[in-house]
Order: sequence, then structure tokens, then C-alpha cells
Amino acid sequence: MSNNLKGRNLTLLTDFYELTMAGGYFECDHKDRIAYFDMFYRTNPDKGGYAIMAGVEQMVEYLTNLKFTDEDIEFLRTKGIFSEAFLEYLRNFKLECDVWAVPEGTPIFPGEPIVTVKGPLIQAQFIETMILLSINHQSLIATKANRLARAAEGRSVMEFGSRRAQGFDGAIYGARAAYIGGCCGTACTICERDFGVPALGTMAHSWIQSFDTEYEAFAAYAKLYPNNCTLLVDTYNTLKSGVPNAIKVFDDVLKPMGIRPKGIRIDSGDITYLSKKARKLLDEAGYEDCKICASNSLDEYIIRDMQIQGARVDLYGVGERLITSSSSPVFGGVYKLVATEKDGNITPKIKISENVGKITTPCFKKLYRLYDLETGKSIADVITLNDEVIDDTKPYEIFDPQNTWKRKTIENFKAVDIRKKYIENGKLIEEMPDITTIKKYCQRQMETLWDEVIRFENPHTYYVDLSQKLWDIKNELLNKGKK
Repeated sequence: MSNNLKGRNLTLLTDFYELTMAGGYFECDHKDRIAYFDMFYRTNPDKGGYAIMAGVEQMVEYLTNLKFTDEDIEFLRTKGIFSEAFLEYLRNFKLECDVWAVPEGTPIFPGEPIVTVKGPLIQAQFIETMILLSINHQSLIATKANRLARAAEGRSVMEFGSRRAQGFDGAIYGARAAYIGGCCGTACTICERDFGVPALGTMAHSWIQSFDTEYEAFAAYAKLYPNNCTLLVDTYNTLKSGVPNAIKVFDDVLKPMGIRPKGIRIDSGDITYLSKKARKLLDEAGYEDCKICASNSLDEYIIRDMQIQGARVDLYGVGERLITSSSSPVFGGVYKLVATEKDGNITPKIKISENVGKITTPCFKKLYRLYDLETGKSIADVITLNDEVIDDTKPYEIFDPQNTWKRKTIENFKAVDIRKKYIENGKLIEEMPDITTIKKYCQRQMETLWDEVIRFENPHTYYVDLSQKLWDIKNELLNKGKK
């Protein structure tokens, strides 16, 4: 696991009410009561059919290094509302929670517990903010990147958005998430140093403008970086000057060195049209292997349309609409209490609302994904009680928890508990994979989803069902709440 926090003290990066509740739990002698919290989200970004889990590594890194410094304690003392006994408790704080999560790169769906925390109430409550912050942000960007990569139909997508990100952490962790979701690299250099995400890029228009002529600018760059020569051709006139000057530099500078050019980049204009004309000019000049890169406020819908219209683009660079997920900028993950424990007895807890979407699913739970053994495709996810085991050697009935008459008995399937236990009693117990492993895992997992689930418009709803036992408990609590 990387240590990207590098000693940064983020303990107080929390909503203040987490601290007031923590102080209240301490004073009410609830600090040792065991609680269970779930993180889940309610709707997919961009009205899509799925999301991609990301941010687990940063969540785990924060949790396993959590402590209150003397400076933290002194600051909290200045608030004038916390007792010295509580502050002393914080000074000696040691995480004692267990944490389960869906691994990074896994497709996830609304309503399912993607993170579960078990531990002393005061602790499990306090860590809410950073769990949500870590998972919400990176899952949002990973999902957007995956949509872009699918729209590109096998052509590479590069993350180009650092300068438009919401702050430097947004740029760094957004680039990390984009790579997990499907991008081939990033313009964010520090992300290669810290996470191993390939840093990519060549020049800006200012490089060309700083020389007397476009040809001189191209030639100078080709001489400096002959093995990485991609030229930006739209500063003045893409077809009348940019591409012809690029070809001339390829002939004059690279060819005598026995080096083939990497590519050209088009950053403005009707890129579909320009790419077709540029491809023809490059091919006629003998540079059939020279790639064409497109950038300029792209998103998955523009890329899809360009593909349909026959654009001759080999690589796409996507900036602001990826790093901010501008079309759907919020991943609405929430963190809710689902059970408490006393003397080994677990009591389910539920939040009831007239807004059906805000009703929570109680109990300490497990999350299964059911795979069809013939096709390898995912059939549905099933949330069960933690002590339930789905026996995949026998027929199993699944049903829609909202419309319970919709039932289906499945056979010839494999049931997989898709979550892992990462932290036990505050200690890391699961090795974190490197980012390339996560990216490849994500690609494999996406192949288990039907095309109908991942299409952009009106995707098929992937079912997240409840086991009969869990549904019975939830229904009983709902009926009690009505009285």
C-alpha cells in the first residue's frame, strides 16, 4: 500500500458533529457499545446502470494511521465544549474497528453495503466523513472514466484534467481513480510518482507560439524528444499548416534518425472531419502508423458520436468533464447505523422515511454476487444476514425486495461474497494490490455485466435483492415503525 498521506494529519478532516456526538457518547457512557454502520449509495452517476468502486486504499490508509495529536487536542480544547476526560480519551485514541469493503475496481450497485464498519460506537461514528469522502470521490471519477473508455471502443483514453480539478487532492486521487476505471494514463505527473499511473503529455499551444514559425517549433521538439514525438497541429490551421509542417518535420528530423513519429494531436475544430483529412495526409506521406489524438471538452457522448461518424482518432484526451464528472458531479454515498451489539446480542436498527429511497436496510450483513456458470455473467446481487450462506449447489430463489411477487429460481450458478475484510481491530489484514492489478481486475469484472446493464441510455436495472430472512426482519421493523 502506498503512503500518499505522507505524514499529513487529517484527523480533524471531519464534520464537527462527529466530534460533538463522540463527546456525547463518551459522557453518556456509550463509548464501548458496539455499532455496525454501512456505506451505500442510492443512484448511479449519469443515470447509468452501475458504478465502479474506488478509494478503498486511501480509506484504509487513513483509518490505520488515525490518531489525535497534541495540536488536535489543544484546538478542540479551545472550542470550550469538551470535557478534559473526553479530550484525554482522544489523546489515547486507538482504532478498534473491523472494516469490510468491496474491492476497488468492482462494479457496484445502489443500495448494497459497499463498506461495513463494526466497532465501538464512538469510533465507528467518528470515521464517517473520511470513509464517505474517500469512496464517494474516487468511485465517481472511476465510473466516469469507465464510461469514457467504453465509448472509445478500445481506443485509449487519457486523463487530462489536473488544472480543472477541485483542488490538488482532487487532481491526484481523481487521476488514480480514472486509471482504475479505464484510462491509459494521466497528465498528472505526481500520480505516476505516487501510484504508478503513467504520466503522458507533449506540448501546449504556447510552445508553438513561442517560436517564429510552426515548423521551427515542431523541429525543435522533435530534436529534443525524438522517441516521444507527438505534435500539436491546430495552433494556426490544422490542415493547411499544422499537419503539413508535422509531416515535413517527420521527414526532415525523424526519418534521418530512423525514428517513427508517435502522433499528432488535434485540440479544436470539427475533430471528426479534421481527423479524417489528417489521416489521409499522414497515410499519403507514409506515416500510416502515426497516431491521431483528440482533445477539447470531450465526454462519452461526444466520443461515441465521433466513433459513429467515422472519426480517425486513436487516442482521446479528456479533461474537465472527467476529473469533475461535470455531467453528474455528486456520488451520493451515505453512512448509516444498521445495528448495535450488547453482550454479544445484535439488535437491528432501521431509519424509516416517507421517501422510500431513504429507508435503510438493517442488520449486520453479507453481500453475494451470483454468477451464471454457463455465461460467466452476473445474475444479481443478494444481501443476506451475516451468518447466512447461499448454497450454490441447490436451486435458490431471488426476489425483488420492492415488488416481492417478482421471483425467480436460479440454478447452475456460483455465489461469491464480494467483500473483503481489510481491517481487524484497527490493523490492516488484507494486502492492497498495486494499481495495475486493480485496473486489470476492473476490466475483467466489467466483462461479467450484460450489455443491457452498461448501455448509456435506459440501462437495464441490475437487481440487488434481499434474502428472505433479511427481508422479513426489515419488513417487521417497518411495520413496528408504522405504529
